[in-house]
Amino acid sequence: MSVQFFYLPEIDVKTVADYLQKPTQEVQLIDVREPQELAIASIDGFVNYPLSEHQQWSESILTQLDLHKETWVMCHHGRRSAQMGQWLIQQGFTNVKNITGGIDAYSVIVDDTVPRY
Repeated sequence: MSVQFFYLPEIDVKTVADYLQKPTQEVQLIDVREPQELAIASIDGFVNYPLSEHQQWSESILTQLDLHKETWVMCHHGRRSAQMGQWLIQQGFTNVKNITGGIDAYSVIVDDTVPRY
């Protein structure tokens, strides 16, 4: 995955939790973690596009998701989701945000029933 760098806004896990409790708009939620990570911890509503399987979904994601709809990307700590966010912007997505701290921050700050690993 070759990535050119663009400005990538961030969103905090409290805002994500508020949205999940009471959605005010339609947001595309992407989780780029691996299936074995999802088996440990996940949050309802996220669609999984494992970064390691980029070749399998890189073309289809462009038709499965709306390039202009707000899109939030999550991983374990925020690094892989930042990489994915950069790639999405490069593909023409216009409203992408990286979830700061990933699912680990979500577990620590929002919901301690989400397992940490």
